[in-house]
Amino acid sequence: MAQSLSKIYIHLTFHIKDNQVHIRQEDKKRLFAYMGTIIKDTECLPIKINGTSDHLHVLCTLSRNVTMAKLTEEIKRHSSRWLKTLSPYYSKFAWQTGYGVFSVSQSVVDKTISYIENQEFHHQRMSYKDELIAFLEEYQIDYDERYLFEK
Repeated sequence: MAQSLSKIYIHLTFHIKDNQVHIRQEDKKRLFAYMGTIIKDTECLPIKINGTSDHLHVLCTLSRNVTMAKLTEEIKRHSSRWLKTLSPYYSKFAWQTGYGVFSVSQSVVDKTISYIENQEFHHQRMSYKDELIAFLEEYQIDYDERYLFEK
């Protein structure tokens, strides 16, 4: 039987729903660690997870045994449930249903890690919406701006 060899890097990003309940600074490190465990449980390899109070970025490798949709569903479902156990503050927390996912070449993995590490600084100059639109345009992905963010 032939072995399937692959290493696919993906950059996943998603936003909180409705801007109602933001992720508190003091909970981020634990949340990112928890998400790393979820990613490992899907046979993927987390490389870098970071974000701001209203959105996250994940760089990981994608297992040949899981779809991007399933990986994202697992991360969002489990992390949302977990956040709700931390504090009543998160009782209405939810992630937006959509997400952005972009392929990352091996040659720019370090650049992507740096980009994800510097999210707080980056978003002093650019909104998440503008950032997402820039990614969509760079990757030549058709989109309808009316559907990028749930109301």
